[in-house]
Amino acid sequence: MFFYRTPILALFKLRCKEALAIYLSKDIRSGWYNLKMSIPTSPPIKVQILEINADNDGQRIDNYLMSKLKGVPKSRIYKILRSGEVRVNKGRIKPSHRLSSGDLVRIPPVRVTESQQPMISERLIQTLNESVLFENEDLIIINKPAGLAVHAGSGVNYGVIDILRAERFANTFIELVHRLDRQTSGCLLLAKSRSALTQLNALFNTSHNIKKKYLTLTKGHWPDTEQRIDAPLSKNEIKSGERMVTVNPAGKTAISLFKQTEQFADCSLVEVTLLTGRTHQIRVHAASEAHPVAGDEKYGDKQFNLQMKQAGLNRMFLHARYLEFDLNGPVHVTAPLEDKLKNTIETLRQHEKKL
Repeated sequence: MFFYRTPILALFKLRCKEALAIYLSKDIRSGWYNLKMSIPTSPPIKVQILEINADNDGQRIDNYLMSKLKGVPKSRIYKILRSGEVRVNKGRIKPSHRLSSGDLVRIPPVRVTESQQPMISERLIQTLNESVLFENEDLIIINKPAGLAVHAGSGVNYGVIDILRAERFANTFIELVHRLDRQTSGCLLLAKSRSALTQLNALFNTSHNIKKKYLTLTKGHWPDTEQRIDAPLSKNEIKSGERMVTVNPAGKTAISLFKQTEQFADCSLVEVTLLTGRTHQIRVHAASEAHPVAGDEKYGDKQFNLQMKQAGLNRMFLHARYLEFDLNGPVHVTAPLEDKLKNTIETLRQHEKKL
């Protein structure tokens, strides 16, 4: 299109349409055009056909989809599975179906809106990166901060695994080997490949091949000798929907070794070695012996918790301190206590000196 380039005074002699054309010179019009074209738009959503490699061999299809469709609600993932929109080798499958190397997975178009993507602060990402205790080509061990869940769930937008998948491991495999309660700090182990995950799961299922030690503060005093608590545990549901674990002869085998390491006036610092890994095992075993964990709002003693708050404790005192195992070489890692727990111990020690 041809544009007039006349002096500004001549604009008044032209019709409005011509004046506008002169004002919007070719360069300006080009600028507006480029601005319009530079507005980001969502890429077209298409059917994906993905081939399964060795890293995903043996993985459940529902877990595979959750890793590929980041930000998509679980309810939506299970819906496309039930409806048959997801196919493996052109056939319908159940959510529990396990994948094999070479499988072709059809993933239907699923739009992920920005509102579905959790906002993760840069400070939290930095904290997690600084919490790495050990890492090699097979695994990574972090000192999980108290208050941070290991994964997203009911009322929790994101956890450790979600942050790692959104940042460092956006395009590579990463998976939890075990779990820690949200208020528990310390050693958290994650696998960086499917083969490593399989081997590490086998280690965790055989207590003789891995050492897991925790540090906790409990009510009262334990005997001087190591105490073996062999009490089966089972999960129950209460009316509010909150999950509770109880000692039950019909439950799953659960064995913990409690060793008192330091004694205070009304409480004890205790090292706990886990020979099994049941949900809330240490907390329930300690409470069953009338020595509840300090700061435990679910299984603990309210009066004791209040007393510990006066000593500066504002969280549950349970810390996964030590991990030892062998995977292509020996691995032994100790997670240091956070300053808040150190300060609580020091406050108790100072109180002892005054007695």
